[in-house]
Formats: sequence, structure tokens, C-alpha cells
Amino acid sequence: MIIMIAAVAENNALGKNNELVWHLPNDFKRFKSLTTDHYIIMGRKTFESFPKPLPNRIHIVITRQTNYNPEGCIVVDSIQKAIAVCPENEDSYIIGGGEIYELGLPYTDIIELTKVHHTFEADTFFPKFSKNEWVLVESEENFKDEKHLYDYTYETYIRK
Repeated sequence: MIIMIAAVAENNALGKNNELVWHLPNDFKRFKSLTTDHYIIMGRKTFESFPKPLPNRIHIVITRQTNYNPEGCIVVDSIQKAIAVCPENEDSYIIGGGEIYELGLPYTDIIELTKVHHTFEADTFFPKFSKNEWVLVESEENFKDEKHLYDYTYETYIRK
């Protein structure tokens, strides 16, 4: 299955200047738990935003740059080629950024969202998706605390 995973603000903001605009340690733990030992699909800018490749995951990087070849990554030039590389009988995750989410949405079976209950100034946004095409099957509220400045909700959607 193709699973899209993202943390988004109330205004669908994902980030600004290729960085997240919030810090939610529990969301990082959830992301790690869900994506470890799986293929992860991302754009070049998202890949370059990491200090190093994420451990225990197979990185597929989508880029138009023909000579781009980071060590240990599979590099492709389209979302279709990225998905074709992933094993059909395993979960694979689309992890961003904004353009890759937009391109990947038609191929996605499940959306794992962390909805951050705040509005942020941003330059990258998660695509709007029709609630007519998706069913919310799980929702878990989390409240701000000493490590989390904002309330947030984990939401799981499956395609109808």
C-alpha cells in the first residue's frame, strides 16, 4: 500500500524555508515507528533537509536533476517511477514535500496526518483532499504539554 504521512497545520501548512515550523517530539516518534523498515518516497529538497539519511529505511528521491546521486538512495525522476520501485506487497510511505504530496495523492491508499491545531506562516502546503473520497477511520487527540507547544491530533484516512 502507498501511505502518505505528514504533519499539517490548520491552514495545511507543512513548513517554511525547507524546515518544519513546529516541534512535536511525539510526532517524530510516530513517524519513526511507522516508516522504519519501509521504503520512503520524497523530493530532493525534503531529502536535503535531513542531516543524514534516516536509518533503517530505503530512500527514494524524486528529482529532475539528472546527475543527482546521493549515496545509498534510489533516485528517480517521477512519482510513477518511485512507486514502481516499491514492493507491491509492502507498505511504502510518501513523506514530502508539498509538490510530492500533490503528485502522490492519486496513488495513495492511506493518509496518516498529524493535524497541528494552530495556523502558521508557511511556503509549503499539504494538498487539499476531498472528504468525499476519504474516510476518517482513526483519530487520537493529544494536548500540549511541556514538550509540545500545540494541541495535535493523529488522523488516519483511507480511500473510499
